[in-house]
Amino acid sequence: QLQASGGGLVQAGGSLKLSCTASVRTLSGYGFGWFRQVTGKEREFVAAIRWSGGTTVYSDSAKGRFTISKDNAKTTVYLQMNNLEPEDTAVYYCAAQPRMIYSSLGQSSLYHNWGQGTEVTVSS
Repeated sequence: QLQASGGGLVQAGGSLKLSCTASVRTLSGYGFGWFRQVTGKEREFVAAIRWSGGTTVYSDSAKGRFTISKDNAKTTVYLQMNNLEPEDTAVYYCAAQPRMIYSSLGQSSLYHNWGQGTEVTVSS
């Protein structure tokens, strides 16, 4: 069970921080991903992190602007988004899956646990 939050309306160049809290005690071996989707388009990978070790991976569009991180005590994964662009407008979903290997983190089809989505709107 994942609870996502933090979306909103922001001007281009602004920042937002998304949160995804998992109601699972033990997250060792889990992979967490952030994906986004625009109506009528396929879900797109944004960033992901392995809970154990904290290794991260980003899409090309997210590199240098977005940072994924985690808080062990809060069982929460964050997506700090800076320098937002209108093209970042989408519904953002967090996903989690146990026993995720690094090379699979960006594959949405491998995640079976999804949050409800949080809407991000970037105005120009």
